[in-house]
Amino acid sequence: IAVFFESSRGSSSRGRFEPHTTKLLLKASSAWASYMTNSPTVIVLIGLPARGKTYISKKLTRYLNWIGVPTKVFNLGVYRREAVQSYKSFDFFRHDNEEAMKIRKQCAIVALRDVKSYLNEEGGQIAVFDATNTTRERRNLILSFAKENAYKVFFVESLCDDPEVIAANILDVKVSSPDYPERDRESVMEDFLKRIECYKVTYQPLDPDDHDKDLSFIQVINVGQRFLVNHVQDYIQSKIVYYLMNIHVQKHSIYLCRHGESQHNVQGCIGGDSELSSRGKEFSKALRGFLENQKIPDLKVWTSQLRRTIQTAEELGVPYEQWKILNEIDAGICEEMTYEKIKETHPDEYFLRDQDKYHYRYPGGESYQDLVQRLEPVIMALERQGNVLVICHQAVMRCLLAYFLDKSADDLPYLKCPLHVVLKLTPVAYGCKVDIFDLKVEAVNTHRDRPLAVPPTLLRRNSFTPLSSQDQVKRPRLFSVGNPPRLASVPALSTTRFPEAEEIKEEHLFKIEIFSNNIHYSSNVWGQ
Repeated sequence: IAVFFESSRGSSSRGRFEPHTTKLLLKASSAWASYMTNSPTVIVLIGLPARGKTYISKKLTRYLNWIGVPTKVFNLGVYRREAVQSYKSFDFFRHDNEEAMKIRKQCAIVALRDVKSYLNEEGGQIAVFDATNTTRERRNLILSFAKENAYKVFFVESLCDDPEVIAANILDVKVSSPDYPERDRESVMEDFLKRIECYKVTYQPLDPDDHDKDLSFIQVINVGQRFLVNHVQDYIQSKIVYYLMNIHVQKHSIYLCRHGESQHNVQGCIGGDSELSSRGKEFSKALRGFLENQKIPDLKVWTSQLRRTIQTAEELGVPYEQWKILNEIDAGICEEMTYEKIKETHPDEYFLRDQDKYHYRYPGGESYQDLVQRLEPVIMALERQGNVLVICHQAVMRCLLAYFLDKSADDLPYLKCPLHVVLKLTPVAYGCKVDIFDLKVEAVNTHRDRPLAVPPTLLRRNSFTPLSSQDQVKRPRLFSVGNPPRLASVPALSTTRFPEAEEIKEEHLFKIEIFSNNIHYSSNVWGQ
């Protein structure tokens, strides 16, 4: 946006403000930032079968939803199985099987229609198109579809020539595929390898040096050994690249537990920095025995910088790292209060939190939504680490669990994370296996169930403690210049009235003119 001042006397002066007699002109450039950030995106997977495309799709979707970007996977294999009720053999995937090729193309078209419905009508922001997409013809079909609907496209190509990785992927995932009911492992392996050969005949990888140099994409080579990134367009694509460069497929486990019971837990107070109770110290000793029995190789231990997690880790007799971003959610003015005290002294805050616990922000403190953003570096670190024990807090543990277990923002604040229980999370093919270990040390129950009766809607619009209200959930999308908006008309500029409006003199008015897409907006704005 080019901003300059023009005086009413006819002489223009850039950057100089002349009171009472100045007209402010705002001339929008052709690439307005808000237009660019609100364009829906289609992430298109590319690669031969058994290259981890669905693994990438599911993990990426889980991550994007966790950080608050509505995302959904559209797996073309699901559409194909609906169209062809029973899979017989690899012959279906031969490039010279004309009938099958027509079915496969029609499945792609149906899936793209669903993508359009999700992005245009259901509030979706990102659609992940999970298929082989190995030919330029298929990719051009997707690019044409995206252009017609003003979507951005980001390709993710998985390249792998390691036979051991491919074989392991087939055995881990494809043996249990709906394509192979009641088939033995050997026959599944044989048929699937022949299916891969069918795709190799027509496979056209992305060409970063010539044909595809203007496309936006990342190539993931041999399960993350190397990467090639090309023409990243915007913030969300950079987030996708950052995430994909941090995940790995090494076998490891993540252990989550809360600190031992604290004095504040016993008193029913939230937040604060109290020390462990006698039962909390007992749990620390039990945790040490548990880890010794587990015999976990190369285990790293992380804590917050609050005393109750540090005291829990001290008893383990091993090195540990303190992370400030693992500190408990900041309860602001409600720190070190009981819920009864909050209800008595801040009744509106008490009911506001029950109304929308995920978005509610304590005055002067944080919301669960804030906490998710704070914990994103922890997730990145956990994805690229080996075995880790995280000794944390209830709200923090809920946020981490919601990521690994793919829980919604609505369910996240109500996940049960009791004291003196250890959760072992082991990533598997398309999800996470959870083992629960109760160390049999009594503790108070700090869990509060979801309220059955929702109180009357209360809205806060205070900039000190903003709360997302229902009318802010869905907004009309803006588009980059050249893309047709879905709105019938452009919303009018806000016209805020002031009580003393009648007394405002003409010399206190500025004229704002915005030029964008050959549309001219003009409005008088009061200023000092």
